[in-house]
Amino acid sequence: MKNFSDPFVFTTGTVGYPILFVMIMWLVFWAEYRFHINLAPYGIYPREWSGLQGVLFSPFIHGDFQHLFNNSIPVFVLSAFLFYFYRQQSWNVLLIGLIFTGLLTWIIGRDSYHIGASGMVYMLVTFLFFKGIFSKYYRLVSISLIVVFLYGSLVWYIFPTNEGISWEGHLAGSIVGLLLSVFTKNNIYKPKLYVWEQDDYNPEEDEFMQQFDENGNFVGKPKEPEIPQEENIFPSIKITYNYKPDEKENKD
Repeated sequence: MKNFSDPFVFTTGTVGYPILFVMIMWLVFWAEYRFHINLAPYGIYPREWSGLQGVLFSPFIHGDFQHLFNNSIPVFVLSAFLFYFYRQQSWNVLLIGLIFTGLLTWIIGRDSYHIGASGMVYMLVTFLFFKGIFSKYYRLVSISLIVVFLYGSLVWYIFPTNEGISWEGHLAGSIVGLLLSVFTKNNIYKPKLYVWEQDDYNPEEDEFMQQFDENGNFVGKPKEPEIPQEENIFPSIKITYNYKPDEKENKD
């Protein structure tokens, strides 16, 4: 079992993977710009067998700089939340979520190329929100509230408000994220509690807390009670030495 308090595990899991995802997105965009190529045909094209390749490739392909920038920060933040708070389920949620979001977009989407990581963003937003609410664990509920505060306005883009936006991909990601939050096992990583956070903690038995009085003033470590010593615990012992002269000295 991995020790998640290890800084190396924390860095690679919580920060390293989200950075890698964003770097791949930017690298693909740079390659398009540098070599003057158009990767949009590798996106999802609904109900065409060749369009299924976009299930794997479309999250890393973006139409312009604004499209890429708008997806980069949410992908990093939300995937970091996923890898930190749902470590045991993170890869299953991410891979299954991306595949089924792409497949559902391929089924319900318009006849056009659907590209971008926004489906992934909507999948993560929905999963983090509902999973936190369903868990009833205060740390994860707080994450749900943070997600709503940061990305609550995204809900409007699951409807056909703009022809240039793949609202079908947003809707697909939201549906898949909700389903994953329902059917994913509730194995929640909980950080190790300190002594004073445990249910059976008694401040009167805490050596540190014993150094303060009832008003919170520092009084130092309490002195150990002196044990009275009884006199004449042992009876008096008389020792007698018998000296025997050396026989050689007597002969001399």
